[in-house]
Amino acid sequence: MAAPLLETVSESLGSPEPAVRLILSILIGELCVWRRVSHDSPTMSRAFSISGRISSTPGAQLYHSVVCVLVQFLMLRLMGRTVTAVLSSFTFQMIYLLAGYYYTATEEYDIKWTMPHCVLTLKLVGLSFDYYDGGKEPSQLSLEQKKAALPSVPSLLEVCGFSYFYGGFLVGPQFTLRSYQRLVARELTDSPGKPPNSVVPAMKRFSLGFLCLLIYAIFSPYYPDSYYLTAEYEAQPFWYRCVFILLWAKIVLYKYVSCWVIARLKFLGNKTLSHVTTLFFLTIWHGLHSGYILCFTMEFFIITVERQALALVRDSPLLSKLASSPLYPFIYVVQQFIHWLFMGYPLVPFCLFTYDKWLKVYSSVYFCGHIFFLATFLSIPYLRKALVPKKERRDKKQD
Repeated sequence: MAAPLLETVSESLGSPEPAVRLILSILIGELCVWRRVSHDSPTMSRAFSISGRISSTPGAQLYHSVVCVLVQFLMLRLMGRTVTAVLSSFTFQMIYLLAGYYYTATEEYDIKWTMPHCVLTLKLVGLSFDYYDGGKEPSQLSLEQKKAALPSVPSLLEVCGFSYFYGGFLVGPQFTLRSYQRLVARELTDSPGKPPNSVVPAMKRFSLGFLCLLIYAIFSPYYPDSYYLTAEYEAQPFWYRCVFILLWAKIVLYKYVSCWVIARLKFLGNKTLSHVTTLFFLTIWHGLHSGYILCFTMEFFIITVERQALALVRDSPLLSKLASSPLYPFIYVVQQFIHWLFMGYPLVPFCLFTYDKWLKVYSSVYFCGHIFFLATFLSIPYLRKALVPKKERRDKKQD
């Protein structure tokens, strides 16, 4: 019954059936969870029975998550609070996820069991870190670690509830087991002893999410990823191809607007090294396509250049004065155009996946983003010498 209905809905919306299935699964699950938390009625099982029929992890494919949850629980029980347990957890969970990517990947964006599993992988790896932190002295932990650290080994029921909690199972967001325990104990509330006043905040977030989804649904047919690979796109003038990347990025970002940012890497003690390590992890966590590697490599390079450019403007009296002059509105428009153009530029390989596709698009715009940022990177040292007083440069080196 569900399959023909989903097929009809997806055809009327002009969206792939797996995408419609995912959205409906999230909406049904979230509604039932909200009713469970707010009214203490037995609707959690209904959330899984109803949405499980249309979710992106149907039938026998559920065993992938069950295996990983059970292995993670056994690691916590048998290995204890050790570095070995943390490394074993990270290695096993990542290898399992990457093997899933390898055996199921196609040249398109796939909505299948690997999508919720990548969210689960982060949860389970984070769980091993939190359990390990629970054995440290409080003075050794940051404020964030103190909130997440587990004082005792969780039960199998707690690990399963944490892993499959519908508020974050399919697409996130990430949260710690301690937060989940506080939610279950009704401590995560602004009204002690009562359900949280969550209706208004939830409706605000739902409205914002629905607006983003609506914008994407309306405009994405006009800016499809596949258009990059057509002869019509190649025949357009250079300026049109660049502006299309800008507008396409604005629309496609609405699909990823709820993405989260990883921050477990402060222990490295070096901002650049932490950034590189984080982006490397994000690359392999997303999948094995070359587009992911290029996207996050370019992101690191672009952010590095932007930081150097901002430092140059800040340290140069001439550029600082120009930035606050009557020319600022014009400068702002140019800056925003460059910002949005080159924000979309790294997204091209991220969305097209394989090198033959993204190489074709970059060739059509003559690798303008690569050339622009490489030229800027090589020019900034010489611009600093010309525009920044010697005293400022000496103070900068000392810092």
